[in-house]
Amino acid sequence: MRLIQLRDDGGDIRVGVIEGEVVRLLDGVDSIWALANAAIAAGRSLDDEAATRAGATTLAYAPLLREGRVLGPLHHPDPAHCLVTGTGLTHLGSAAARDAMHQKLQQQAEEGTLTDSMRMFQWGVEGGMPAPGTAGAQPEWFYKGDGQIVVPPGAPLRSPDFALDGGEEPELVGLYVIGPDGTPHRLGYALGNEFSDHVTERQNYLYLAHSKLRTCAVGPELRTGPLPADLRGTSRLRRDGAVVWEKPFLTGEANMCHSLENLEYHHFKYAAHRRPGDVHLHFFGTATLSFADGVRAQPGDVFEIEIAELGAPLANPLQVVPAGFAPGGVRAL
Repeated sequence: MRLIQLRDDGGDIRVGVIEGEVVRLLDGVDSIWALANAAIAAGRSLDDEAATRAGATTLAYAPLLREGRVLGPLHHPDPAHCLVTGTGLTHLGSAAARDAMHQKLQQQAEEGTLTDSMRMFQWGVEGGMPAPGTAGAQPEWFYKGDGQIVVPPGAPLRSPDFALDGGEEPELVGLYVIGPDGTPHRLGYALGNEFSDHVTERQNYLYLAHSKLRTCAVGPELRTGPLPADLRGTSRLRRDGAVVWEKPFLTGEANMCHSLENLEYHHFKYAAHRRPGDVHLHFFGTATLSFADGVRAQPGDVFEIEIAELGAPLANPLQVVPAGFAPGGVRAL
């Protein structure tokens, strides 16, 4: 099932099921978070709960996207109760890149010159796909922010004026709600742009945490159920309407060195990440960046990410904004 959140003709937030070129509105819920909590309480799947609430009203899907009325597919009424996080060094890339990476790992291991990042990647290659129900290698993990940093499809990705770069990261995102007993419930998956500052990160890997504290985008759609193991998408950058960079990208477990179950375990093993009612948006990583090809995005450029299995593309323009804070801005009480 493909679910979205949208604003109806009266401006209210509604949940819709995509049926071809139309969206069927659900009755009795004003968010996918509310739908998920109802499903948990009733002991039903998200699909079954949505089916019980299918209404008679339908809206054309394309105009909703065009008019900016489609919201991100999951939010918490209180943004502080939405945790946005991610894992890196999780993807193998293309077959050619994979072979080159394995050769480089082997050579550096023999020479004793493995960097910390490459060593962590090697741990994933060797132990990131454990048997189901067992823990494998621990991945890189990072914090992006709370629900305030998530922008809707079509809205600008705001880069603070102190940033050294603002570049896309096309990724698969897991969407979760924590049940009343502390059990994480995966609602499904969505496209994501885990927008980051790659110049800052390249200065020193210890600046990774700084580089990730940026806005991001998720959606437009939430896909329920299992995913194909091999997902192939396209990431592109448009400038003044013309494509200035485009590249395919691979994701899904067939193209990763960690299983999704292993990444989920290492995120939710922390009790603080299992607080009842909370929402989690977790980015699973990528191996494709325009920055890696020497491309620098400019204000007004539009990032566009698509994977056919995840529905409509995710497009967001880049906007540079004042940080709103200066040195000496802290007041003593």
